[in-house]
Amino acid sequence: MADRFRSTEGLIDALADASFDRPPALVSNAHVTGLGVARALDAHGVPVIALDRAAGDGTEPVTHDGLAPPSEAVDFAGAVTYPLEDLDGFREDVEAIVDAAGTEAVAFGCMDEWALAYAEADPDGVRLPYSGIDTIDDVLNKSRLYATCEDLGIPYPETHRLGGGADGDAGDTGGIDEDALDAAADALGFPLVVKPARKREFEEAFGTNVLTVADREEFEEVVAAAAAEGVEVMAQKRVDVATGRDHSLASYVPPSGVDDALAVVGNAAVRYPLQFGTSCLVETADEPAIEERALAVLDDAGYHGISEAEFVYDDEREEFLLLDVNTRPWKWISLPVAAGANLPMAAYASVTDAEYESSRVDPTETTRWVYLRDYLSLLAGDDAFWDLLSGDDWRRLVSGSFEREGTLTTGVYRPSDPGPAAKLFETEFIDREYYCSC
Repeated sequence: MADRFRSTEGLIDALADASFDRPPALVSNAHVTGLGVARALDAHGVPVIALDRAAGDGTEPVTHDGLAPPSEAVDFAGAVTYPLEDLDGFREDVEAIVDAAGTEAVAFGCMDEWALAYAEADPDGVRLPYSGIDTIDDVLNKSRLYATCEDLGIPYPETHRLGGGADGDAGDTGGIDEDALDAAADALGFPLVVKPARKREFEEAFGTNVLTVADREEFEEVVAAAAAEGVEVMAQKRVDVATGRDHSLASYVPPSGVDDALAVVGNAAVRYPLQFGTSCLVETADEPAIEERALAVLDDAGYHGISEAEFVYDDEREEFLLLDVNTRPWKWISLPVAAGANLPMAAYASVTDAEYESSRVDPTETTRWVYLRDYLSLLAGDDAFWDLLSGDDWRRLVSGSFEREGTLTTGVYRPSDPGPAAKLFETEFIDREYYCSC
């Protein structure tokens, strides 16, 4: 376990006194997803260095509320320059950390900006277990993603491209195509959804990755604001989503291609909040069509690495629609690991001398993942929600026996690794919030 979250300089000093018998993993950010990745790697003896942005000015003592650093799976933890604020500074920090460690390292970006930063900054001494920046951009750019879906015959939400971004310069709102706005409004009706081609740029400008607009005036205001920020946007039909039927393909595609992919379909059975929140109970599902469609998109893009392809079920169209592809680990990355597909370890092995062979994944056996913080909040605060866990599930959770038996795993709470759950209790009742729920 990392004894504390250090400043960049403090981390470099600590690593200079350490030795590694294999390349350590650099895991960023250092919250729930990073914790899942760290635990997956630690199960195979891979040393983990958790890197994240620091609260405050980054000097000792460093404030950090992420849940990964207190884990027994994390060997060292510390601050680096946040790549969205200074990519060159991020590169310099990472290179100094790798140099101090005395060995090359393997990068795991657990949010878009971190995964993109490792690829774009390309720090010396860092191995990427996923595709380069051009391929990632092709997958993450929704304009290109939906064009691929069109070519492959994969259903996706009805979408109208509105321009911006590559079509104009930041600050220029004169290029808005009024005819395109009218056509989108007429075809989609209101309310409709405005979303970006590239999620992170939009989030930086608007504080969210999607906006719902109620009328023509609001629609034009949002598109104009996006154009002023140089962000490419599109209008999308608001899908009549079937609650509890969101599915994703969790996969690792090796450089050899999708024929050798490790893949598990997960159903986000419960979200918190229920309609549009993040997943808090996910279970494996036998949905071959989801796997086939997601892998076809990844194959077309030539992407290798860990990814999550997100589908929603449209009640009106009575079919699954591809919504998004995340080229990185995500919050419930521990589910495929528990089901027998350790995606982080497979990725690590692809760029090192380590070996990993997946145990057989049985699609007919249901494995479940629960994030207890949100699940318990839902049980306590929503009278319409009925508990989906059994009495045996709760007994295993309370006793800790779920770690040894059964098919249930957790996002944070594990009695064998109590530090992250203790940190969650510690930070739950303070005013300061960690910058990402994932």
